[in-house]
Amino acid sequence: MNEITMKLNADRLIMQALEEDITSEDITTNAVMREKQMGEVQLLCKQDGVLAGLWVFERVFQLLDPETEAQFYVKDGDKVKAGQLAGVVRGDIRVLLSGERTALNFLQRMSGIATYTHQIAELLKGSRTRLLDTRKTTPNMRIFEKYAVKTGGGYNHRYNLSDGILLKDNHIAAAGSVKKAVEMAREYAPFVRKIEVETENLDMVREALEAGADIIMLDNMTPEMMKEAVDLIQGRAQTECSGNVTRENIDKVLSLGVDYISCGALTHSAPILDLSLKNLHQI
Repeated sequence: MNEITMKLNADRLIMQALEEDITSEDITTNAVMREKQMGEVQLLCKQDGVLAGLWVFERVFQLLDPETEAQFYVKDGDKVKAGQLAGVVRGDIRVLLSGERTALNFLQRMSGIATYTHQIAELLKGSRTRLLDTRKTTPNMRIFEKYAVKTGGGYNHRYNLSDGILLKDNHIAAAGSVKKAVEMAREYAPFVRKIEVETENLDMVREALEAGADIIMLDNMTPEMMKEAVDLIQGRAQTECSGNVTRENIDKVLSLGVDYISCGALTHSAPILDLSLKNLHQI
């Protein structure tokens, strides 16, 4: 998920967020600011972290008024410190006031994800294991949250259900067995698609291997069981560790030699990065 893709898809979602916040008017702003008046406001960092979503932040104001301009002193992926001035936004004060919360909601959420992702990605440095996100995203925020993961140093798993084959426990139950599920997926899917199978024990790992799965997910296994599974697979399929992986426990799987670690916490549990628009004044 890169900035070009974001720009192709983001406007509709940003407008929905604005419409959620401004159903008919911003009654408070219209009460205190009756006419257009140009102004400037500062974007301040209140915590240390990694920024992500500056373009989205700016775009909120531009959709309200194309003449709004933002000047940033940092870029996406940069580390910032508490108290740092990240940029200024200039435009009609009515637009600055009405767009403030929506713009900050996007930037704080995305920067929080980038910050948390960066913290975990740093723990993987020096290993061959890659950090992946999941589809455990906020509804209608996936494009922004997955972009934030990449900005923080992680990698994107499949974007949506059309993007890849992942045979989970209920798919396997519906098909009748791991072997049958893989056979049906290989028959149905284009040959360019890899097939991933979620496994919960060593018997399922063996069955997935025999069926020719391309990627085997080791889901909610103990570190000891995952080690046995990796030794059993011996590079015949790529391996992905999944299930309640967080910053606090990731060290337990680092030495196992898995190819990927998927972490739903990147998007469903990352706290926001505290940012603020302050010192609004007329210009």
